[in-house]
Amino acid sequence: MINILFQFENEHISSVEVTGHADSGPYGQDIVCAAVSALSIGTVNSLIEIGDISLDIVSADEQGGFLKFSLPEGLSQKQIEIAQILMNSLHLSLKNTEAEYGDYMTVHSSNNK
Repeated sequence: MINILFQFENEHISSVEVTGHADSGPYGQDIVCAAVSALSIGTVNSLIEIGDISLDIVSADEQGGFLKFSLPEGLSQKQIEIAQILMNSLHLSLKNTEAEYGDYMTVHSSNNK
């Protein structure tokens, strides 16, 4: 099961944590894992390239199954806007994926105020 946690602070997404494995198919043919990975890594790359944001990233490079990325302090208003558009798009895409493949993944949200 893949668990995805979106952390919110003051109604803005501040971090995303992805843990676990979908196990919806054989290694290399797991479409749920591929979808979550593509969406998450694509968002990280877009935040870095489009938003010019130096993310705080932690991942399990060897065996996979863990990715956490957080927005740093001190972003400009433009960077915050770009980041929120991209991270809300990720949230929407993963919720839609969960609607179809909820046996293999869950999306949660947590608020820090």
